[in-house]
Amino acid sequence: MLLCQRPPMGWNSWNTFGENISEELIMGIADAMVEKGLRDAGYEYIVIDDCWSLRERGEDGRLVADPKKFPHGMKYLADYIHSKGMKFGMYSCAGTLTCAGYPSSFDHEYLDAQTFADFGIDFLKYDFCYKPETSDGPLLYYRMGMALKATGREILFSACNWGSDNVWQWIRSTGAHMYRSTGDIVDRPNSFRDIAFSQIPMLSQSAPGCYNDTDMLICGMYNKGNVGFGGCNQEQYDMHFALWCMMASPLMIGCDIRNCDEHTLELLKNKALIALDQDEEARPPYTPNRKIEEVLLLFRHLSGGEYALGVFNFAEGSARKYINLFELGLTANCGYGLELTGMLDDEKITVKDNFYLDLPATSCKVYRVKLIKL
Repeated sequence: MLLCQRPPMGWNSWNTFGENISEELIMGIADAMVEKGLRDAGYEYIVIDDCWSLRERGEDGRLVADPKKFPHGMKYLADYIHSKGMKFGMYSCAGTLTCAGYPSSFDHEYLDAQTFADFGIDFLKYDFCYKPETSDGPLLYYRMGMALKATGREILFSACNWGSDNVWQWIRSTGAHMYRSTGDIVDRPNSFRDIAFSQIPMLSQSAPGCYNDTDMLICGMYNKGNVGFGGCNQEQYDMHFALWCMMASPLMIGCDIRNCDEHTLELLKNKALIALDQDEEARPPYTPNRKIEEVLLLFRHLSGGEYALGVFNFAEGSARKYINLFELGLTANCGYGLELTGMLDDEKITVKDNFYLDLPATSCKVYRVKLIKL
């Protein structure tokens, strides 16, 4: 069975906590994921990002977990997360150091992969900092992909080279299951806007087995944590989450879910949007937009003969978007209209001809769509 049939879902420590991670924190996150219903909503991975190890390798050459942060070691933590019915992920880097300056896996790929397997991990995020100038970027990911397979353990390989080196042209051949197709996200609206528009030329590269990763979610951060650069309001977080689901991106929560507000929790568990993200056909959306505009329209084929329509207003003022059915695939006099059901608000619309949608500033409307015979 394909390891990554649908976009992975989980939680990652970096956006909120950066280097301030610990065994107690991660166990608390695992408890909260279960108690708040996020595990049952589909979020299965808990991933520790950078800064988990000591600054030097052990005498045997292996990476060593910082005993002050993780006094019982990583196997203990992995077992705890597994006992909660979830999967455990860790972090390393293809260069000579991690992005925060800790020991990395360059020229230690097979030893480190076996170390991770011995810990009991199920997911490896593999970053791209401090790559030697003479080293071939793709080759470094080929090597870790092979090293992970050599362990005999099923480990999801998350490649993170920030969309560089035309990564979409070669990443599937490395064995990676998801890959960062963008730069880093920060907590402000123009960050997820720029990421969304950057993805349009490469949406068709994402497919079962290896998904475009548009970076971790910022929903519910409200300018707190490690990537706070102004924050967003609730409607903007709705827009961000809906965009990621429309693009079938991996959904990796970045906020402190132990203390997140009710709106964020409801958004992250929105069944309609998660079903959109996890649709079994995993087809990318397309856009009739001929150029970058403040209002982005995405249309996507789904399984079961249905579709999804998303309209995203990035402008700081309200907008009226004209929806031309011809651009969605319906010809004049074809005998069909559309039945639209909102995924954020349960709004229902039946349309027989071209129509307008009115959107407040920095907001969106996302619908599940059925063809209806007129």
